[in-house]
Amino acid sequence: MDFEELRPHLLRVGYRITGSLADAEDAVQEAWLRWSAHEAEVRDPRAWLTTVVGRICLDRLTSAAARRETYVGPWLPEPLVTAPDDEGPLAAVVRGEDVRLAALLLLERLTPAQRVALVLRDALGEAHAEIAAVLGCSEAAARQHAARARRIVAAADPLPPRVPAAAEEKVLAAFADALARADRQALLGVLHPDVVLTSDGGGAVRTALRPVVGAEPMVRLLAGLLRQYGADLDPAGWIPVRVNGEPGFATPGSPRVAASATAITVVLDETGEPRIAAARQVMNPAKLRVWW
Repeated sequence: MDFEELRPHLLRVGYRITGSLADAEDAVQEAWLRWSAHEAEVRDPRAWLTTVVGRICLDRLTSAAARRETYVGPWLPEPLVTAPDDEGPLAAVVRGEDVRLAALLLLERLTPAQRVALVLRDALGEAHAEIAAVLGCSEAAARQHAARARRIVAAADPLPPRVPAAAEEKVLAAFADALARADRQALLGVLHPDVVLTSDGGGAVRTALRPVVGAEPMVRLLAGLLRQYGADLDPAGWIPVRVNGEPGFATPGSPRVAASATAITVVLDETGEPRIAAARQVMNPAKLRVWW
């Protein structure tokens, strides 16, 4: 089997484990180097490479968990940003529901061992014996890690179902128009009453240090930002993108406003109208790449 055929799968596994595309890419590259040295000996390349990527990412995840204890403000995964019509290798990684930012944040509730066990079980249906080899534990312990992870994830609120693309486009256009006109009532009209805005600056740029919950508080925040930064927040400069498969936008930034990538979760309210239920904005420069 050609390694390049497996690359999207391996990137998906690495990214789900670490929440970092950079770490996933490094793990896949290291797995390729090991594969090159042992290719003739490997009977099941997909399983072998998945196991190798899992082991490498477990080490990365363990060290990352310690760093996050001192992280400034909310933490979000590194966003996977693609053009709306992208058909490249990264687009294949973001097609599943399990790489939406909300899904990855659910995995943050797990220990590193639980997270690896769940991802490997979901990604390949690997036997618990193989998962145990990755984790360096007994088969019974690997089974326990996977079972506990499933219980924790199952107990969380389910991800909101995806809405049709036309509804997503409608609400994002309405939001951009309302923001451009600084129309408070129009903004309230496109936001779900319980909308949550989460901004990740990592202490490198100024962002809200706690999630902003509710339409009214979010509109007050946006109004204050518009007064302070004015034209620097003009939606005319937004670049429509998909962020982890969800609708969103990227901004190249300015001398006064940092670059960002924002994923928007759209739901249908009780009347069937699309509303913005969540906005997850990554502004930490270490997590952003140049797309424009």
